[in-house]
Parts: sequence; structure tokens; C-alpha cells
Amino acid sequence: MAGSATAERGARQQESSGPPLVRRLGPQRLRMIIILALVVVLLGAGAVWVLYGSTWLRVERVSVSGTSVLTPQQVREAAAVPVGSPLISVDIDAIENRLRTELPRIDEVDVVRSWPHGIGLKVTERTPILLVRKGAKFVEVDDEGVRFATVSEAPKGVPLLEMAVSSSRSAAASLRRFGEARLVREAVRAAGSLPAAVARDTRTVKVRSYDGISLELRGGRTVAWGSAEKGAAKGRALTALMKAAPAARHFDVSAPTAPASSGS
Repeated sequence: MAGSATAERGARQQESSGPPLVRRLGPQRLRMIIILALVVVLLGAGAVWVLYGSTWLRVERVSVSGTSVLTPQQVREAAAVPVGSPLISVDIDAIENRLRTELPRIDEVDVVRSWPHGIGLKVTERTPILLVRKGAKFVEVDDEGVRFATVSEAPKGVPLLEMAVSSSRSAAASLRRFGEARLVREAVRAAGSLPAAVARDTRTVKVRSYDGISLELRGGRTVAWGSAEKGAAKGRALTALMKAAPAARHFDVSAPTAPASSGS
């Protein structure tokens, strides 16, 4: 009996010998884990090489869409995409910042990777709502009041902004209170509220004070718009007035609930 117990203890000690990890996992499972780890490392290294070191995924072309006034070549030059670089390493944010800085006409831009060899530049240009005369040229102003470009010829269908603040006490007080920049923004708001048909006929948006905005239309017709407030209601009132009195020469929608027309 004593010899049998001693033999069993010796067998247990022999079974428990060896490294702890080998005892827990067993030799075959440990080898499998080591092989899988090596495979993962090799796959990772291969993926890094394919993305950064190989010639398979590098920038070869830059496509541009959405341009109207700008040319695709202008956009490409401003974007300065590093052709030949690994596609994965191209700094998308830096390209967007360059385009916005170099080309203020761009309102929105979306830069995307087009695997395996392309970068796509999708731009949205600003649309002029008003023009501000600057010597013999014109500054384009969008619906947010941003002055984004200076052009030699006035675009068709875009009205001219005329600051006509008089020396009257009320006009001077309005200018002091709001400042010229605010009055320009109000004119932009008013122009952006015009019905499409009226906008096409508008030649000049004249600003005398905060609530003294008026329009000069084709054919010598005029519109007293008032302030830029309630633009949608004023647009509807003006459309109804023009249908009801097509021969009228002057329209007043400064109070849209009580519009009026006169002249013939």
C-alpha cells in the first residue's frame, strides 16, 4: 500500500511538471496560438505595405464635379492633391481648407477617396444674390452676406445694391444704430425673399435705412419693401398685387397685411 501511494504521488508530480502555460493550454493548443499570432502579424505587415509601400493604391487622378463659374483646372490647382502619394495618407481636411481659402467662391466641398487610385472633389459654388459696385467692377454677395468674388461684368439677373442712406435725421440714426454692414445684410435678406419672377425683374435693391428698403424693377416699376422682416409674406402680397394690377407702376408691401399699388 505504501509503495502504491508513493508511485501515485510520483506520477502526479511528473504530470504537474513543466511551464505553467504549457500545463494550462497543452502543447498543441499553444503551438496553434503561436501560429495564429504569426499569421496576424504577417497579415498586418502585408496590409501596411499594400496601403503605404506598394504602388497599387496611390493617387493617379483627381476628378472634379459641381463647377459652374470655376473650371476643374482651377479647383485641381487650388486643391494641390499630392499625386503619387499613398491614397490612404492623403489629408482630406487639408485639401478642403486649401480649397475654401484659395477659392472663396466655393461654398461647400466634399473630398473623397475613390479607390484604388482616385481623389474626388465635389464642390458647390456660392450663388450671387446682390452685386456691390466697386469702381468699374462688381463684388458678388451671396445669401449669407458673404462677398466672395470680384468680377468685371455683372452676371445677368443679379440686382445691384445701392446704399442710398440720406442725411435725414431718421436715416442717420438708422445708420448709426445698425451700421452699414448690417444694412447690407438686411438688403441680402430682402433680395433672398423675392419671388423668382420678381427677382428676375429686379434691377436695383436700394437701402435708405433699416426699414427703408425698396426695389427698382424692369420697366421703371418700383416696390416699397420696408424692412427685411416678414419677407415671405411680402413676397406673396407683391405677387398678388402684380396680378391684380398689372399696369401699376408702384407697389407697397412694407405692411404685407395692407399692400397697395398706384400709378398706371
